[in-house]
Amino acid sequence: MNAPLIETRNATRIIAGDVPATLVADVDVSVSPGEFVAIIGPSGSGKSSLLYLLGLLDRPTSGEVYLEGVATSALDDDSRADMRLATLGFVFQFHFLLPEFSARENVMLPMRALRRLSEKTQIARADMLLEQLGLKEHAHKRPDQMSGGQRQRVAIARALANDPKVVLADEPTGNLDTHAGERVLEILRGLVDTQRRAVVVVTHDLALAARADRQIRIVDGKIAI
Repeated sequence: MNAPLIETRNATRIIAGDVPATLVADVDVSVSPGEFVAIIGPSGSGKSSLLYLLGLLDRPTSGEVYLEGVATSALDDDSRADMRLATLGFVFQFHFLLPEFSARENVMLPMRALRRLSEKTQIARADMLLEQLGLKEHAHKRPDQMSGGQRQRVAIARALANDPKVVLADEPTGNLDTHAGERVLEILRGLVDTQRRAVVVVTHDLALAARADRQIRIVDGKIAI
């Protein structure tokens, strides 16, 4: 059994207020290399909150999140940001591409932030990823010149820019038609089957969830057995 890439132990996330809201409660989750995991459950159950903990976008109120065996909750913001950039890729329901940038420039953004590659190498890698995702002819187009499915594929290319070990996706097919959603699902499945990346997807899409290696069902912030 491979050592987990991401692991939570008794992870709890509470939003303070007059009436504190528990988003995630005492959750234990582990994700290994080459594994496709779907997080499912009712709306408002804590699925996205768990994903944000796994992606180091939020800190647990208690418990711990480990990335490649490293405890992350007490790390400073810069260290967490560096770990995210180097190890994790993110895809969301709404692609969040910058409208003033071309597809190529959007894909290059994480590489520019990580600052490990030359400009020439960044361009070459962005073009390679776009070509792999069937977007070679769209490299110089802005998001408003592409379809929803094309924009989401650009978002996947951007998520892969720094060669992450884990791709985290929050409802990646939720804003797409059936054909475009199936194309995105095939790409995510391929990342696991051919590249041995780990993929974690929050989804209401039953077809997507059925293609995962396993499902984690969240109800009221807890894993339902």
